[in-house]
Amino acid sequence: MRTATIERKTKETEISATVNLDGTGVSDISTGIGFLDHMLEQIARHALIDLTVKAKGDLHIDFHHTTEDTGIVIGEAVHKALGDRAGITRFGEACVPLDESLTRVVLDFSGRPYLVWKVNFTRQKLGEMDTELFKEWFQAFSQSAEMALHVENFYGENSHHIVETCFKALAQALKKAVTIDPRKAGAVPSTKGVLGGSL
Repeated sequence: MRTATIERKTKETEISATVNLDGTGVSDISTGIGFLDHMLEQIARHALIDLTVKAKGDLHIDFHHTTEDTGIVIGEAVHKALGDRAGITRFGEACVPLDESLTRVVLDFSGRPYLVWKVNFTRQKLGEMDTELFKEWFQAFSQSAEMALHVENFYGENSHHIVETCFKALAQALKKAVTIDPRKAGAVPSTKGVLGGSL
C-alpha cells in the first residue's frame, strides 16, 4: 500500500495528513474551515484516496495560513507516498461539470512543480472564506507534490459550483495519474529514468 504521513508545525499552523493512494475514498478531515473540509472530502471520494487531515491554525487572523499549509502537507504526503513513482501512469486529465460550471484539470507528476490557474470567481467570498485562497491551496499542493498542474474553468456563474468542479476535476485527474500501469512493469515513466527533484 502506498501510504505516507506528514506532520508540520509552525507558529501559524499545526497540521498532520495521512494519505493512502490505494484506498477507497475514505476521509476524516478537520481543518476548522468547513468549506475547505468539504473540498478535501471531494478529493478523497473522487480520487479513491484515503485521506486524514487534522489542522489547527490561526483562524482568528484569517484562513490563509491554514489553507496554504494544508495544501503543503497533503502535497508532501502524496509526494512521499508515490516514492520513486515507478509504474505510475504519471499524467492525468479530467473535465468535470456541476450544473452551469465546467472545469478541466490536467496534471503531470514530472518532478517540476508548476501551476497554471485560469479560474475567475463571481464572488469574493464563499461564506467566510476568500475565494482567492483556493489558488493558494492549489499552488501549495502542486509545489509540494512536485507536479505540473493546469486548472482551467471554461465557464460558470455560481462560485461554489466553480470551485467544486476544480477540486473534483483534480481528484479525477489524480486518480488516473497515480494508477499503476501494469504494462510499465515497474519502470519510472520518464526517459530520464527518474522523476522528482528530491528523489
